[in-house]
This record gives sequence, C-alpha cells and structure tokens, in this order.
Amino acid sequence: MKVAEAVGRALTAAGVDHVFGVVGSGNFHLTNALVAAGARFVAARHEGGAATMADAYARMSGKVAALSVHQGCGLTNALTGIGEAAKSRTPLLVLAAETTETTSNFYVDQDALAHSVGAASTRVTSAEDAVEQACGAVRRALHERRTVLLNLPLEIQALDAPEGTPVSPPPERPPVEPESHAVAELVQTLERAERPVFVAGRGARTPHGRDALTALAERHGALLATSAVARGLFHDNPWSIDVSGGFSSPLTAELVRGADLIVGWGCALNMWTMRQGRLIGPETTVVQVDDDPAALGRHRTVHLGVTGDVERTARRALESSGGQRPGYRSPTIREAIAARVRWRDVSYVDESSQERIDPRTLSIALDDLLPAERVIGVDSGNFMGYPSMFLSVPDHNSLCFTQAFQSIGLGLSTAIGAALARPDRLPVAALGDGGALMSAVELDTVRRLGLPMVVVVYNDDAYGAEVHHFRPGEFPLDTVVFPPTDIAAIARGYGFEAVTVRTLADLEPVRDWAAGPRSAPLLIDAKVTAEHGSWWLEEAFKGH
Repeated sequence: MKVAEAVGRALTAAGVDHVFGVVGSGNFHLTNALVAAGARFVAARHEGGAATMADAYARMSGKVAALSVHQGCGLTNALTGIGEAAKSRTPLLVLAAETTETTSNFYVDQDALAHSVGAASTRVTSAEDAVEQACGAVRRALHERRTVLLNLPLEIQALDAPEGTPVSPPPERPPVEPESHAVAELVQTLERAERPVFVAGRGARTPHGRDALTALAERHGALLATSAVARGLFHDNPWSIDVSGGFSSPLTAELVRGADLIVGWGCALNMWTMRQGRLIGPETTVVQVDDDPAALGRHRTVHLGVTGDVERTARRALESSGGQRPGYRSPTIREAIAARVRWRDVSYVDESSQERIDPRTLSIALDDLLPAERVIGVDSGNFMGYPSMFLSVPDHNSLCFTQAFQSIGLGLSTAIGAALARPDRLPVAALGDGGALMSAVELDTVRRLGLPMVVVVYNDDAYGAEVHHFRPGEFPLDTVVFPPTDIAAIARGYGFEAVTVRTLADLEPVRDWAAGPRSAPLLIDAKVTAEHGSWWLEEAFKGH
C-alpha cells in the first residue's frame, strides 16, 4: 500500500467523512483513497468554492471536514476560503499535495502561504510516520480549533507504507473548567447588576450552552442577545433581543446601550458586535467568558475575564447564585421586545417602484413564502443585513455566516456546505450580484448535487458597499457600477429554474416552487433599489 492510500484510509478512520475539492494529479490517489474508505467527496468547480464548502460543512456539522487540493496552484486558488476558515477558528484539514522541486512550475512555499492567512502548517515527512502525522493533523484541527494545512510531498505519497496500527477518531476537545474564584466574582457582578444583557457568540453555539445561559439569565433577569454568527440560539425565547451590533434593530441597540452589565459568552465583543464600542455605556461593566485566555480583552478592555467553557461556567455560576431577581425584565420590556425587536416589525417607507423592489420588502415577502425550516448562507456586501436579519431562523444551526475575512463571493459555496450538513432543511443562498457573478461556476455544483436550493440575488448592478461609501465624496463611481446583467438567464444555463423579480407580484413563481416538488434549484434575480446604503453599512462606515 502506498502512502497516499494509507493516509486516505487513516483520515477516514479518524473521523473525516466529508472531503471537498478539485482533483489534479497530485491529490488524485489520496482523494480516491478517502472515497474508497467511505468518505464522501464533493467535487467543486473551483478550489476557492471547495474551501468555503468545507468550512461551512464543518461549522454546521460540528465535525472536522477536509479540503483536497493540487500542489501549488490548487492551494493558491483556495487561499481566500482557507483564510476565512482560519480567521473563524474552523476545525478544517487542508490536504495539499506538494512538490519540493524548486524548478517545478507548481513550486511555492506552501508553509508560508498557510501562515500568511492564519492557518497552521504541518507535513508528512516519511512513509513510516505518515499515518501518525496525518492523524496528528486531525487532532490538532479539532483540539486547537484551527485550520491545519497538511502538506503531502509527491515523492513520499508514492512510497510503500508499512503496515499501520488501527486508527480511531480523536477524543472530543475537553471542556475548560473555570476557576472557582472567577465564578464567584462573576456571580457577585451579576448580583450587583440591575440591567444585565448576555451576548452569546460562536463559543456558545450548542444546545447545552444555550440551556445553561437561558437558566442563568432567568435567575438574574438578563436579556439575551447573540453575535451574528450565533443568531437563532435563543429563538422563541421571549427575552431574546436578537443580534447585538451593526445588525441590531433600533430597540435592540437601545436595550444593549441601556445595560449596566454586558457579559460576552464565547463572544469576542468586537467592533461589529458592539458597534465600535458605542453600545457600551460609560458606566457599563463588561465581562467576557471564553475558554481561550488569549481571547479575553483582545478587542476591548473588560472589567472581568473568566477562562472557561461557556456551559460549564454558566452552570457553575447558576449553582452559586442566590434567589431569582427581576433584573432587566419587566412586562413593559417584554411587550416592546414582542412588538419591535425584529427588523421586519420596524416601520419603513417602501421605496419599491415598477422597476426595482425594496430589499426590505423583498426579504419580508421571502420570509413568508419560504419554509421556516431553512439553513441560510449569506455573502458579503451592502445587501447582507437584509437576508441575515429579515429572514427568520429556527435555531443556531440555521445561519452560516462566513464573514471573518469580509470577502465577497463566498456565499453560494457557504450555502452548499451548510446544505450538505443540514439535509433536513431548505438551503437558501443570499448573494449580491457581484458575489453571484464571482461564484457562478458553483451553480453547476448545486445542480449536480441535486440540492433543492433557493439562490436569492440582491441585484443592484454594482458593488453597492463601494458606491455608498464613496458617493458622498462625489468621487467617480464608474469602476464599481456595471451594465445590467440577466443573472436569471445565466442560472437557467446551469439547469436552474429562475425568475426575475421587480415587484411583489413577480414572486408568485416562488410560491409555486416552494409548494412543488423542487426538482430543480431556483434562482431569484431580484432587481433591488439602490438609492441608499443599508443601515448596517452606515454603522460600519462610522468605524472608518
């Protein structure tokens, strides 16, 4: 057995059951070995798309996923997606063939490429150690919550591998137990607070974490918010105020700003979640709980930092807390939350015309038309707040938010990876026209996989963020504005059903598609109004 086959078998035995990629000569035998051992291989049309699919699959499944790429150019094609995964601390294994011959056309410093975008890098160095080194990369990805590049030199892949020892999946990452004195100080801080707000982030995105935080918030009268990546964690809780930060509704921003205590649970409390700090009052106490001590206070000064697993820390705090306190909760607050915390319940002037539809009107209509059991992948751009906040989500595994790198063009592949992780839900990809055209090649992947996906394109014929950023300065905008493109026609060429939407009446085929067999995916080319930048973009520009 060659090393390539031995490594492929070992990785599958170590728990890697989904591999995304584009196959070339250097990763051909390794990828086939993974498939032969039982892993599912998802062929993308571009390595960048494959990287983001793998990232999204890992986020939504909770498993280590793998990306398989050719040496050199295969890896460079995937770098933006790898960078997004690395910045998001996604446990992802990148399997890259490698040439060590500096005269080869494919030669690049692959270690340097990985490090440049924040990924870890390791290498198979001998036939004797290949299996252990590959399994070590899986353990590192899981236990360190990192994106790990495993370089596989071509000459070593071709060697004979020794008979290996049995391989099994690595144990789960052990939870970090908080120190008792830190828990005691946290409880004292909670008991002094009159208006506490909990903000849960990526580190709280588990049912157990949700339940522990809900119980502790009930005891101390805290309102419950999330970062964008954890949206849906407190779905249907009457004290949930949805997303804190640039996406916040006016009421949510008001309530967070009025808190005398903000506790970030597995949440970075960064510029986005706290609106460059403007959501933190001058007298507000800020606490951060995270199982990584390096995360505490990284983005802003905190009055108390607690190193510990979110669920463990919340349960220990609950055990040490006294009787129930009203805190920030009152009948008046509850009525306001029910009436005004959702963006779709905030009144607005509909700017739709016969030629273009207001993105708010579009998003509210889609929220009503599409099944509630959905999983949403969102691209980056001026439009992205509308699908992220106006489309409801049933839980914390419903919105896949690949925005750590702020790259456009990732949304379609995000939705593909999320769809494969959650086959029980309707996948929805929300894209701008720039991102849709940049990633259109993966429409083929959607159709080939038979995914019953809805792709919504918020089409303003421009890079809208740049238009609204630079228009006030009266700069020329020719470089960021484009002639109209019939994206619906492009989608039909890939085998989609497609509809062009300018008014609400144009959405009737969407109702028919949702009620039908959904035998082909659907693309909605929505010609949206473009007079104003989105509310979240205005907030973001305040930080420039």
